[in-house]
Amino acid sequence: MRVKVLIVDDEVIIRTGLSTVINWEASGFTVLEPAGSAEEALLRIPTERPEIIFTDIRMTGKSGLEMAHEVKKEYPDIEMIVISGFDEFVYAQQALREGVSDYLLKTSRPDEIIQAALRAKQRLERRRHENEQGKAKETVVNRSFLRELFTSASCLKEETVTELWNRYPELRLNKGKQLLQIWIISIEDEDLEEVRNLDVLHSALGEMLTGLLPCEWLPWNQSLLLLVKIKADNNGWDPVEWAIRKAEQVLQCQLFAACGRSIEDVYQLRQAMDTAVEASSYAWLLDHERSVRYEEIGDRKGLRRVCTIEEETAITSLLRAGSKEELRKRIGNILERSKQDDQATPGSVQAYLNSLLIAGYRWLERAATSIGCSNLLPHGEEVDKLELAQRPEQTLIYHFELMMNQYGLMASATSPVQRALAYIHDHLDQSLSLSQVAKHVHMNTNYFSEVFKRETGQNYIEFVTQAKLRKAMSMLSETPAKISEVANQIGYEDIKHFNRLFKKFTGQTPSEYRGKS
Repeated sequence: MRVKVLIVDDEVIIRTGLSTVINWEASGFTVLEPAGSAEEALLRIPTERPEIIFTDIRMTGKSGLEMAHEVKKEYPDIEMIVISGFDEFVYAQQALREGVSDYLLKTSRPDEIIQAALRAKQRLERRRHENEQGKAKETVVNRSFLRELFTSASCLKEETVTELWNRYPELRLNKGKQLLQIWIISIEDEDLEEVRNLDVLHSALGEMLTGLLPCEWLPWNQSLLLLVKIKADNNGWDPVEWAIRKAEQVLQCQLFAACGRSIEDVYQLRQAMDTAVEASSYAWLLDHERSVRYEEIGDRKGLRRVCTIEEETAITSLLRAGSKEELRKRIGNILERSKQDDQATPGSVQAYLNSLLIAGYRWLERAATSIGCSNLLPHGEEVDKLELAQRPEQTLIYHFELMMNQYGLMASATSPVQRALAYIHDHLDQSLSLSQVAKHVHMNTNYFSEVFKRETGQNYIEFVTQAKLRKAMSMLSETPAKISEVANQIGYEDIKHFNRLFKKFTGQTPSEYRGKS
């Protein structure tokens, strides 16, 4: 760290000699243009900001001690060193009273002068370090206070509000003229997170915003939370948006900013916080936007939360077919359709996507059970709801491809009859003939019929009928589908025929069965 030195003396030969004869650069000092008087030095100090001043005592105009008194009053951190031609104790005493830290004679050797400067530099560095430590401790305490404030804002006490204004007087509101906002700002560049420390980036972003706005910030769940004061009427100009985009340019990163409801009273802080969190949850859903405000999304009603039987059938057909390319295309279409719906909310989309995954895993279970391969099912695979909300595409692809791979493993490890059973269960909505199923497993129809009965203990028609009716039982107990829709889903268009078969198999009509399940 280079330290700036100013030499003040009304004798040209002295100030020129001190500035040129001594090798200041080698010791980490930068010498400013010397001043010929105390008055000149006092005029230059505010703009040039010297950190160490060497001064004579007796000069034309103000003395060096008078200058030291004024400097210490306005700039207490500047190190003052007297370099005088008078070796008198009374001068040294007065110099100490004026805050001078060293007293040298003009007859001092260059190394003695440099040593005095190095001692001053050490004092500067020690004070700077102590100040930084003090500020760091104060910042930690303040951030802890803010975090507690945001998590318990629903029951603010008067003493808490008083403490808030004492810690952050710049955020105090002028009623009717100013508002408070909470913003949650996230780094959107995924690659950037891998190569740069996110905490460092958040710190740089927070410090830059506090330099541009009356605000305070703290890290918040992998994002940055900003409490900012704005004018109630900005005439259409948004200073916060402007500051965020400015920071984006300087830090060379892409930001997504979510703003809660603006409040005119600090006791409404809970409302501002909750609405900011809700707005920030739209980061994926509104990824074509760079910011979102609660006022823009607060009235959304949400999407249908459960997939339809048709959607479930379409997904399971893709899983059975084994084409990952087609599967990814289908997932992309589903997500894009959700984004384009102006009533979509993160919660409703997450529930809908989760229903698709549940449908897929149920299908896999049924397929495994039908061919006696339930021991091959994956264990411990649970859907991470947070991952599904934040990275839906990756989460869906991961789980559906896992199902697809597992189904492929089961199919390759089964006998022709087991493969036939899986095929039957996947096509219960159709009228599959014995010859169609035999052809699917590449067997002669008569031979397949014999093997099928030997392995299952039932003839083909009995097995298929019972499999259809078991699926109907499941749908009646687990879904609100109409009885006619249930019948269609297992390949029966004649409702009366379906009712007769169902009662013969269960002892109850479909309506009675649903009422008791």
